[in-house]
Amino acid sequence: MPPDTLERDISDIVLIVDDIPENLSLLHDALDELGYTVLVATNGESALQRARQSLPDVILLDAVMPGMDGFEVARRLKADFVTHHIPIVFMTGLTETEHVVAAFAAGGADYVTKPIRPAEVLARISAHVHNARQMRQARTALDAFGQATVAIRASDGRLVWQTPLARSLLGDYFACSGKDAPARLLAWIDEAIAAKALGRPPNQLVCTDGSKRLLASFHDQTGDEEWLVVLREENDASAIESLVAAFRLTLREAEVLYWVTLGKTSKDIGEILGSSPRTVNKHLEHIFEKLGVETRTAAANLASSKMRGV
Repeated sequence: MPPDTLERDISDIVLIVDDIPENLSLLHDALDELGYTVLVATNGESALQRARQSLPDVILLDAVMPGMDGFEVARRLKADFVTHHIPIVFMTGLTETEHVVAAFAAGGADYVTKPIRPAEVLARISAHVHNARQMRQARTALDAFGQATVAIRASDGRLVWQTPLARSLLGDYFACSGKDAPARLLAWIDEAIAAKALGRPPNQLVCTDGSKRLLASFHDQTGDEEWLVVLREENDASAIESLVAAFRLTLREAEVLYWVTLGKTSKDIGEILGSSPRTVNKHLEHIFEKLGVETRTAAANLASSKMRGV
């Protein structure tokens, strides 16, 4: 099971990274008393290892350590797709502006200054843990409803975040395992954006794998200039069943409508279903009446929306 699909039935996890035992002890006791599961690391290498193994909800990271400093640790955590989502709170006695800037540039979400004041640290930790928990719950909920969702950064095509189901689907259909979005997905997003600019509804991306298909729907850009894309896997049978239920169609009518959504002509559909084009057109007349539409395009758009759960 991928690390980010683990269901936690334990308390929130905090990883403290500091080479000074007194600091570790002070923070460990304060967090432990409030019910957090506390992990510790005294150097950069062990911090990277523990972060990858345990996926803490937040990391308290000392900026200045022998060997690999906190800035480098943060950069590596953010470069690793498994750990890049974990919020990092820097601990530093260096209050100069350049060090604060360096902390944020390395991927830090927040910082506290030394000497450590436990009450301040606990307040910051609580806020970041709460946000991280909400993000996990949101992604889990999306997957639970079949809405495998991925966010792609507009500037460089990087995968900013994705639900566990989306990661699995990208791997299955695009052999994607890194932080770069698949080229085919990026090309389709560009086409979808161009269509929306012209006032046309974007087409779905359809990728086939035997009897299965991956459908990608474009959900616009966020304020952070990230593309949101919803992925859904289906096969012929499940899609046809959904059309029967949604529009009270007969099985054959649903089959005809399904192939219309995939751009098939009446002749194509007749060959697929073993019917004549005339029979297919007769089914289409009944479908138009039940859906309250007058054209194949309108029927296809309405059916596609239903199959996407829109």
